[in-house]
Amino acid sequence: MSSKPSHPHNLTNTQSGIQAARIPTSRLSRLSKMGQLVGGVAGSMLAQGSKQLLQGQRPTAKELLLSVQNAKRLAEHLSQMRGAAMKVGQLLSMDAGDLIPEELTLVLAKLRSEAKSMPLNQLVGELEASWGKDWQAQFQRFSFYPIAAASIGQVHETHTQDGRHLALKIQYPGIRTSIDSDVDNLASLLRLSRLIPKSVNLDPILQEAKLQLHAEANYLYEADCLKLYQQHLGQDPHFTLPKVHDDLSSETILAMDFVEGVAIESRVHASQVERDLIMQQLFKLLFKEMFVFQLVQTDPNFANYQFNPKTQRIVLLDFGATRSYSDSISQGYLKLMRAAQHGDLKGVEAAAEQIGFFSQTILPSQKAAVLDLFMLACEPLRHAGTFDFVQTDLAQRIKDQGMALSLEQDYWHTPPADALFFHRKLGGLYLLAAKLKARVNLQALFLEVTEPLAD
Repeated sequence: MSSKPSHPHNLTNTQSGIQAARIPTSRLSRLSKMGQLVGGVAGSMLAQGSKQLLQGQRPTAKELLLSVQNAKRLAEHLSQMRGAAMKVGQLLSMDAGDLIPEELTLVLAKLRSEAKSMPLNQLVGELEASWGKDWQAQFQRFSFYPIAAASIGQVHETHTQDGRHLALKIQYPGIRTSIDSDVDNLASLLRLSRLIPKSVNLDPILQEAKLQLHAEANYLYEADCLKLYQQHLGQDPHFTLPKVHDDLSSETILAMDFVEGVAIESRVHASQVERDLIMQQLFKLLFKEMFVFQLVQTDPNFANYQFNPKTQRIVLLDFGATRSYSDSISQGYLKLMRAAQHGDLKGVEAAAEQIGFFSQTILPSQKAAVLDLFMLACEPLRHAGTFDFVQTDLAQRIKDQGMALSLEQDYWHTPPADALFFHRKLGGLYLLAAKLKARVNLQALFLEVTEPLAD
């Protein structure tokens, strides 16, 4: 069968509004793209710096690097490269907040939901590589334009010949083979930018990032994780998870039920009761993940959640970033949160050591600062009654205190990888709660989940 659609009435190509751009697949082409990005950023910094110096201003390298022009250049290149390169951009947009200019935040935020898709010929090539030249024979209807595009793959709506309504997540070509080089190249860019002190050893975090991204790029692993969550959640009336269809799934294609839902952020205009319920269930799920399942979906991207207003259920998507947690780590966080609730700093310190903190040389004042940061992060958990995520500057205080500690002279503490990913997920839920203007009694939810558990 021709690689082009031969049955226009069955195979649709209606535009979805997502722009297409060919994805560089070879290591050389991706390195070239990164070189273009670095060169363009450096040239822009030089031009802007010279202009501002002539105007009597003395801009810093950081200010020049984070200019609006460079923000747009960064977003454009990363959205075209996808993969690990784009993942870093997404994480910047999630975590940076008020620490970078608003213009940069807005530009980078587009990477969370506005990735560019594969051109049609590249898409068809991937489908033929997975299913053969006659792949179209399996479908009554196949939309060639994606309904969503992200960092590692894009999603297409389909109807099979046997009547199944599916969402197919199709991985971009070259992603798996480019993860290590993408991460290394971006690390070099960060070091050259001087945004990170020379004394900082990024190697442990970068190595863990590579391992995590390799897991995310294996869709069979994601399928297994999704099935585990379905077992854990059972008939929970608050969540919907798509069913995996193994006969059409592989390492690079994940076939799932097509589930109805709207962007979770769009519920900001819903009733207070609905917004509160959404966040109550997501926080309760996180506590179950860490303390009951010992299995956490660690990606805080808002696009991983949708909501179905008809069923009032939260739709859970994308399980590639799922991590297993050991008894020691799970129990460590249980002890830490219980101690924080009671203002027990000694208990928090002992729990943090169990998790893996303070294994490096650290001054007493620095340890005290880290413990204060833990207590601050647990503020909603320590609050008796409903915590209003709108009437708080908690996220900014955490960032300010964390940044002050990280930039302290002669101090850099690389947190354990498991802790890093769990903190990112918790922080992501804090951001979503603030976005939805939710009010949640975290203390009651924590007790509900953890009281039945043994110490």
